Amino acid sequence: MAIDLHIHSSVSDGKFSVKEIFNEAKIRGITFLSITNHDNINGQIQAINEAEKAGIHYISGVELNVTFSYQKYKNGRPISLDFLGYQFNPTNQALQNKLALIAHYRQDRAAKILDNLNIEFEKENISALTEEDLRRIEETVEGSLGRPHIAEYLIKKGIVTNRQEAFEKYLMKCDVPKYPLHLEEASKLIRDAGGKLVLAHPTDVCGTSLQPITQVSQEQTRIIQETMLYCIDGIECWHPSHTAETTDHYIKFAKEHNLLMTGGSDCHQKPVIMGSVKIPGWVVDQFC
Repeated sequence: MAIDLHIHSSVSDGKFSVKEIFNEAKIRGITFLSITNHDNINGQIQAINEAEKAGIHYISGVELNVTFSYQKYKNGRPISLDFLGYQFNPTNQALQNKLALIAHYRQDRAAKILDNLNIEFEKENISALTEEDLRRIEETVEGSLGRPHIAEYLIKKGIVTNRQEAFEKYLMKCDVPKYPLHLEEASKLIRDAGGKLVLAHPTDVCGTSLQPITQVSQEQTRIIQETMLYCIDGIECWHPSHTAETTDHYIKFAKEHNLLMTGGSDCHQKPVIMGSVKIPGWVVDQFC
């Protein structure tokens, strides 16, 4: 049995469609799955239907980006954290409305990022991006518009050679703050829709995590205990970025606080790593 509760589709920044994910999941023997697109639940009904046809146990999923402040870190300067919502009702109106608002904000944010890019391009005598360029970027997006889509467009335009260069040379410098969704609101949205909220990849060195505050797992879990326990239902203990020691630490912490333990590959199909993270079968029992 293979389990993967953290997969992205083309609705956000993955390469595979929902149908292609289930085709691949069958090939790889994945029996318990969730598609967790960024700030977007479009495609969840389709996923439920595809799962039934494929004979795969499916739970609804989403990955919400949350603005988090910790008073003891740089006087409360906010950082971004990701939280996974599971088993919610995808037709819940309040959740749909909030995600529609965030999607609209993402479009405005993209336009502002392009304005910032043009400031940098002017210094290098690179032609400015226009409203037509923004329209072409939007055409490549099925769901949530984000910096990865802009990066791909810069590659297509020949301004950079790969996504890493796009971020390191331009997109990190030209960033605009994400929609300010706070943990309490994210928790209420998911719980009111009948779901559960899980802290995603808490120690991911290359991603959105507690790493900017502290790289010590014991200190990370102390922060979780001090600031999050009343808002979350679980922690993502298994993730490609986690070492065996990190996973063991978070499993122990989750058991001590009666939290769900989840895991997944965080696969964006670049490369295809679905089902590659070894997750024990008893994880399924937590959702039954």
